[in-house]
Amino acid sequence: EKLCRQFDVIKEKMLYGRKFMGIERSTFLIDAKGKLRQEWRKVKVKGHAAEVLAAVKNC
Repeated sequence: EKLCRQFDVIKEKMLYGRKFMGIERSTFLIDAKGKLRQEWRKVKVKGHAAEVLAAVKNC
């Protein structure tokens, strides 16, 4: 939970008219030195893996 708060991915969501706290689907590219190189928020599954792989290859 601590890491989720640090990356600000705990968000209020709504499902069937009910509000709840949940995890925002996000991806973070972190290099070997621990530096955040890129982030993707509100990720959609289709095509996302290819996009992340391309970013990894360019780092």
